[in-house]
Amino acid sequence: MIVWINGAFSAGKTSAACELIDLIPNSTFYDPELTGGGLSRLLPQKKLAEVTDFQDLPIWRRLVVDTAAALLAELSGVLVVPMTLLRQDYRDEIFGGLAARRIPVRHVLLSPEETILRKRIAEREECADDPEHSERVRQWAYEHIEPYRAALGWITEDAHTIDTSALTPYETAERIAEALRTGAAGECGIVQTPEPRAETVASGVLLFDEHDRVLLVDPTYKPGWEFPGGVVEPGEAPAQAGIREVAEELGLCLDVMPELLVVDWEAPKPPAYGGLRFLFDGGRLRGEQAARLLLPGSELRGWRFATEDEAAGMLPPTRFERLRWALRARERSVVLNLEAGVPVGGR
Repeated sequence: MIVWINGAFSAGKTSAACELIDLIPNSTFYDPELTGGGLSRLLPQKKLAEVTDFQDLPIWRRLVVDTAAALLAELSGVLVVPMTLLRQDYRDEIFGGLAARRIPVRHVLLSPEETILRKRIAEREECADDPEHSERVRQWAYEHIEPYRAALGWITEDAHTIDTSALTPYETAERIAEALRTGAAGECGIVQTPEPRAETVASGVLLFDEHDRVLLVDPTYKPGWEFPGGVVEPGEAPAQAGIREVAEELGLCLDVMPELLVVDWEAPKPPAYGGLRFLFDGGRLRGEQAARLLLPGSELRGWRFATEDEAAGMLPPTRFERLRWALRARERSVVLNLEAGVPVGGR
């Protein structure tokens, strides 16, 4: 199990984590900042210059998952991780990667009053013999108060919140331990999709509204938007897998077999294995059908219809390119059906 202690910079996460490992038997401290510091020595300066925060490096997010999993495999027990996470997509990527390895995460937020937080930042002395460095760290912390405020909406829905305004680090650790013991800090509801060990076959289904906008879904367990669909199970036909996934993800039962639009090969790109990707045309949803869509809260956060231009900013490049091929194939299919006198009202 992982106890992830979140909060603003200078909220007291590290101090509380150090106390917490003395209260939880068989627990280990892991600071992902060490991983970021290692990358600063491993990566070329040109690569580091592309970002202002090491969290923006995909390799950092992958290494956090890999390192946490390796530590638990070596040491077992509980891993206590103090780390600010303000971007929900990064939280999804990291917690989803851990969930895929069957590692449960308990998410705790330390939330002192802002006046207390600012006082702690002002008193923070990062490096006694380098006042300029300490001032840069304090300025960094001040600049991240507003992003922290903006992130509180999703964090407080996800994490067990502890007001640490009047608490010492030890008292904070006691509150965390009690929340873990009673279940108040419950396991995060991230879908636990096992990581593939070889190439996979996956089916996606494109659903459209009356304006020919395509329906996209927002998974909780990985960054970026996606098409409804998922991995084809052994012995299952790809089209049938698409029908099953649409029913599971959206509560929508397709009454006709979806038409194949695209077959694509996704090349392996570590840590992903790639594999065959099918995209099907699930047809057009009427307004009342869209109104009845249901989302599994542990797997999908939301859905929306998007134009092709909007989808370009929502989908990862590989998925968007696949969508473009599918839309062109759909347009050709509609034209051919019209020329042949075949009704196309449902597609």
